[in-house]
Amino acid sequence: MEPKQFIVRPLQHGDYNTIAQAMYAFTDMRTSETLDEIWLIEHNPVYTLGLAGKLEHILNPGNIPIEKTDRGGQVTYHGPGQLVIYPLLNLRRLKLGIRELVTLLENTVIHLLANYSIHAEAKKDAPGVYVNSAKIASIGLRIRRGYCYHGLAFNVSMDLSPFTGINPCGISQLTITQLSDLGGPKNLNRVAKDFIKQFQQEIEIHKKAKGSKVD
Repeated sequence: MEPKQFIVRPLQHGDYNTIAQAMYAFTDMRTSETLDEIWLIEHNPVYTLGLAGKLEHILNPGNIPIEKTDRGGQVTYHGPGQLVIYPLLNLRRLKLGIRELVTLLENTVIHLLANYSIHAEAKKDAPGVYVNSAKIASIGLRIRRGYCYHGLAFNVSMDLSPFTGINPCGISQLTITQLSDLGGPKNLNRVAKDFIKQFQQEIEIHKKAKGSKVD
């Protein structure tokens, strides 16, 4: 069941630049009345470099293209078998600060993994979600006029070898893991549906904590 305050776009496979341009256009054109949307994407292979990204962290890209982007963070990899979630949200309407949004996204993944009997945690100094110090989900966001775009990349069942061509998130020798290697489901559609359900629960928790109704 889709969250009533969001339009959830079905999982689609797409080129990073094409999806990014659509995301920028949506954010530029939206108004305070525009419904929030959540895009579920499986990207073609690509390295993306955040605003703080340094080319020195791209060690051996091979034939994988590199795209500069205006999200926060360093360099990461997107590819088939990874679930990318773009929460295109009106943060003022949701009464969410940027740190609260990061925590909400982290908690969504942590509690989703707990449902799969996998213990995970967040780190204060390095946004994302980790299982035994190995990173399973990365977060990179951008806020413009109170609207959030970019989002979260969740490793489900993919070829992890391209991560060896970079210092993921600008960290040398950071171990990367994925859901399927931890005994979780491999099907992206199932994980996407589970993520949305858990995300809605986290939003409800946030609303109750704020003690006010979100429009």
